[in-house]
Amino acid sequence: MPNFPCPSSWLTLLKKHRVIAVIRANKKNLARQMALTVAFGGIKLIEVTWNTPNAAELVVELRREIPDCIIGAGTLLNLQQMQQAVQAGSQFLFTPHIDPEIISAAVNLNIPIIPGALTPTEIVTAWTLGATCVKVFPIQAVGNVEYIKSLQAPLKQIPLIPTGGVTLENAAEFISSGAIAIGLSSELFPKHLVISEDWDLITQQTETLLQKIK
Repeated sequence: MPNFPCPSSWLTLLKKHRVIAVIRANKKNLARQMALTVAFGGIKLIEVTWNTPNAAELVVELRREIPDCIIGAGTLLNLQQMQQAVQAGSQFLFTPHIDPEIISAAVNLNIPIIPGALTPTEIVTAWTLGATCVKVFPIQAVGNVEYIKSLQAPLKQIPLIPTGGVTLENAAEFISSGAIAIGLSSELFPKHLVISEDWDLITQQTETLLQKIK
């Protein structure tokens, strides 16, 4: 696997694996454990949010420890953070917003870039600027699965990844409604299980999720 998949192979990876684990924690070691736990459960696409402490170091470590996974960066707010993420070896990039400068830089590097958008205008704008696909966020604010369904007729050609409202219960419905993949964060890591460090149960829930969306 090269440093990062080209945009076309990234879409193939999304169709194959469907689930992106979004890792967000207040300590790097906790974030590392969370990533390793869902990787052990079978998730291959892992996003490290850039507001996690020492996120760049974590990307380097995860690429070394779980080489069969694709490790990306998320919550990138500006070009400097995007450049840091690429230098650390991030293999795909997520932003919570549309930043033409970030999108252009990623396109020039031929690295998958997935900006966040919500309205049809924002989604089309991101796609027109060169986004590899578009993160629809926060999906719970606009009707969850029904919103993805309603976007299919006019915007079916744009690969959409809903986040911010995807749960273990509705994940499969998002895929069947037209999403190319889904992103999950806190739903993968229930607070009480993280506090009790019940990593085995989190792994089991991850395996169950992947079975549901096959």
